[in-house]
Amino acid sequence: FKAPSRDHPALYRDLLRTNRVHWIAEEPPAELVREKMMECHFRFRHQMALVPCVLTLNQDGSVWVTLVKPARAITPGQFAVFYKGDECLGSGKILRMGPSVYTLQQGKNQGESPKKEEIDKIEPAT
Repeated sequence: FKAPSRDHPALYRDLLRTNRVHWIAEEPPAELVREKMMECHFRFRHQMALVPCVLTLNQDGSVWVTLVKPARAITPGQFAVFYKGDECLGSGKILRMGPSVYTLQQGKNQGESPKKEEIDKIEPAT
């Protein structure tokens, strides 16, 4: 896929899934085990700024990473590295990504599916 520009919405995503995370100090952090989710920061390129995110722990030790704002050019095979303050918590290889901002915009532009109330108006309940 070649995007028409460097900032095309197809290059931005705000959801990704890693493989089993390698945790450094705590396997996995107590807050993540207790709450099943945890706020922290992440990066996937060495010099990039840290991005606020929420981790959701899966049964198999992998995590879903939900970014506070979409990041550009995340690619499967890169490593997501997680931080709490200055402390590196651990990392996991990026396996899958959620839909791009472009895909999500397309869905909105094509008329979202009717809401339940609208359907009830059309088809009286029997």
